[in-house]
Amino acid sequence: MEADSKGLTLPVWVAAAARAATEALLGRPFTASQSLELPGVEKSLAVPVTSAAVLFGGQQAVAISHCDPGSGLDLTRGLEIWVCVQWQELVAGVEVDLHADTKAWLNFVAGSGVGTLGSGGELCASEFARELLHRNLYPLVPCGRGLRLEVVLPKGKELALRTSNAAFGVVDGLALIGTQAQVQISASPDQLQQTLEQLRRQCADSDFCGALTLVIGENGLDLARQLGLAAQPLLKVGNWLGPVIVAAAEAGVKQLLLLGYHGKLVKLAGGIFHTHHHLADGRLEVLTALAVREGLQLDLIRLLGQADSMESALKLLEDQDQELACRLWSRLASTVEQRSAYYLGRYGSWTISIGAALFDHQRRLRWAGSKGAQHLSLLGVKPEDSPTTFPSLP
Repeated sequence: MEADSKGLTLPVWVAAAARAATEALLGRPFTASQSLELPGVEKSLAVPVTSAAVLFGGQQAVAISHCDPGSGLDLTRGLEIWVCVQWQELVAGVEVDLHADTKAWLNFVAGSGVGTLGSGGELCASEFARELLHRNLYPLVPCGRGLRLEVVLPKGKELALRTSNAAFGVVDGLALIGTQAQVQISASPDQLQQTLEQLRRQCADSDFCGALTLVIGENGLDLARQLGLAAQPLLKVGNWLGPVIVAAAEAGVKQLLLLGYHGKLVKLAGGIFHTHHHLADGRLEVLTALAVREGLQLDLIRLLGQADSMESALKLLEDQDQELACRLWSRLASTVEQRSAYYLGRYGSWTISIGAALFDHQRRLRWAGSKGAQHLSLLGVKPEDSPTTFPSLP
């Protein structure tokens, strides 16, 4: 289909360059507009590619594209993407379903600037990114051959320093994540409207029992499913947490669980209910204020305030006193619950219990407030660091 190619996620631009490079390896003429098949979409999408060429006497080919994420604030704007491909022989005597098993024929390699799960670990790419490559490259690969595909993002390592990738164990570059072709701008009114419509559909379902879990981002959604929280409705939200909490109460939710990374939910403890980093931060300032309420020593509070991230502050405190760290982060979760209830009370009066549960950079569910712990217990889940008594809030 002839569609505006702006506003596409990074995996789409990688796939377009990969297809152009593979066609060059096949000796086909360069096409500046690559037609991509998208998962779950009937029509193809035309995506521009800057250039493609064969190297080393036709043994390899490389193609270049430039990411255009649309009008939102996105650090991948103009990002140059190199994709280098070459044929590989399949392992003789090994019978595999090549059409079903992408890894059997596609050797997907992280080049410079592409994030991996730990130093030297597996390339960090979403299932959508891998399926996109499978759909658009597998038909081009000759029978009996495999394809080695290396992605290079020349500025990826530099840009990754401005993201929260490291907080989730992704190092050395940008992750090739995304669950769809179009960019979802988490701070945009359109994204909020889509979330609210999905919320209303879930709550209008005949099986809805009044319980809902709001998960912050893809990491939260993945963790919720692993923990078995999908036994009740899950809704992934972006940065418009305040309006979504109000809409949940209006839609009849009686038990609401907020599940997210501690570095994101801490903003709610400070009364910040639109959490995009371009709008407001103050995470360490909120943490140090909570440390004062918890009665931490002044020298330790100063060290927390000087930490370069929430994760660094957590490690610093755990190195000093594991029990103290548990107390402070449990206070954080309880404060999120209190401030969320206060925020909701400004817009109306509803009978609803709002709980909070926090996970760390390793996606381990670590802490919960008293209401969050009750909500989780109904689903047979317990945070790793759960105090027997919860801090009283001044």
